Amino acid sequence: MTDLMAPSQAAPRLAGGPAGLDGEALTRRVLAAAREFHGRGIRPGDRVLVQGDNSADYVVALLALMHLDTSLVPVDHRQPAAENRAAAERAAARWLLCESGGADHFPADRVLHFPGAGTRGGEAGGDVDLTAWFARPDALVLWSSGTTGRPKGIVKSGRAVHDNTVRTIRAMGYHERDVLAPLLPFSHQYGLSVILLWWLARCTLVVTPYQRLDTAVAKAVAAGATAVDAAPSTYDLLLGLLRRRPELRTGLSAVRIWGVGGAPLPAPLATAFEEAMGRPLLDGYGLTELGNVALATPGAPVGCGRPLPGVGLRVVGPDGTPLAPGETGEIEVRSPGLMEGYLDAGGTLRPVPRDLWYRTADLGRIDGDGNVHVVGRNQAVHRAGFTLYPEGLAKKAEACGRQVKVLAVDDARRGCALHFVVEDPEALPPRHWRTLLAPHLAAYEQPNAVHVVGSFPLSANGKVDARALRETLGLAAAPAA
Repeated sequence: MTDLMAPSQAAPRLAGGPAGLDGEALTRRVLAAAREFHGRGIRPGDRVLVQGDNSADYVVALLALMHLDTSLVPVDHRQPAAENRAAAERAAARWLLCESGGADHFPADRVLHFPGAGTRGGEAGGDVDLTAWFARPDALVLWSSGTTGRPKGIVKSGRAVHDNTVRTIRAMGYHERDVLAPLLPFSHQYGLSVILLWWLARCTLVVTPYQRLDTAVAKAVAAGATAVDAAPSTYDLLLGLLRRRPELRTGLSAVRIWGVGGAPLPAPLATAFEEAMGRPLLDGYGLTELGNVALATPGAPVGCGRPLPGVGLRVVGPDGTPLAPGETGEIEVRSPGLMEGYLDAGGTLRPVPRDLWYRTADLGRIDGDGNVHVVGRNQAVHRAGFTLYPEGLAKKAEACGRQVKVLAVDDARRGCALHFVVEDPEALPPRHWRTLLAPHLAAYEQPNAVHVVGSFPLSANGKVDARALRETLGLAAAPAA
């Protein structure tokens, strides 16, 4: 395995674009792009809003900004301009890196473009050096998903990011011969973490058009991918693609790590994937505030795996008392990957205490072998005298063979009503699914109503968009916890 404490003799390689970039060519491109950006006025400590879709040029520009020791604020290029403007103002970003054009909240001389970055430079001596960036206290400003309210700006230090990436590489056994083919947007935490993993493991990164799955998979096969990462919704589409084009299974036989994250893994999908591919989806547990916390590995593909070495995880009851193995409660984490704090107005930092058990607001348990099993958000509702957890009910309900979402609605008489929503492309009637759900639920957990949808609406990061689902079904907002 790669020794990350000493300089590696291998060079990272970039594949999947019009032309691959191996070792020296990649270094020349990154250093030339850094010179271009520096010539435009970029200086260490400048905060840069980074907005764009996946491409080799995007990766080159990102590395150039890291080499220049800037603070990076990635945003999803698909989100509305008003949200990008709000992110720029909140983070006090001085520069914009984008694909083309600009934005009304950045003067023209503060806009950089990543297509073609570094292609116009001459010979560049030296190495790409991220040492200063990994020491920066505000190396990254990331955003929470916003599924439970307004997205929060999360400030991560380079030290925390480096530490968490190294622990991940060691836990999963990545090495220089690996070929990573993420089917993820690089602007989100998960996709960005794969870029950093690639750079530190000194292996090959395949840049794929992840939104065109057939083309993306063809590129992964051509490059000899050994590790794929994607959200559950992408793996669901991948199974459909493999049913139409079974010959792709042979091309993907070299993949030893099928990583999944970014959203809860439905049990029916996990079962169907292992049956189709002969290898399990390796689930993980992490938060933007903490990085990776626990990872299922090829040697131990159980639940979300064990906590990473050096990361503490415990499950506590409502009074904060640690619970025994097998008991379900709130997950708390102590990790060197903890964020520096949240962004306040004007780009200032609201720090968090360093030596604490971070309350995740997630519900889960630890089994007798130390594996973590995450149930969902710790959002209790009260019904007929019982305290219930909608995401926990959804996990149980998925024994019916389909993905299920449980939505709670205020009810003056019962405390709340539970609406079970089943994703069923065949559109079988609700009574069919009510019959299949019933054996897996206690009497007090049974649905007040069952709805059937062809597919769940998804947010930009692949999670089920509960707000959009409520609007589609005409249901009121979630009750207060």
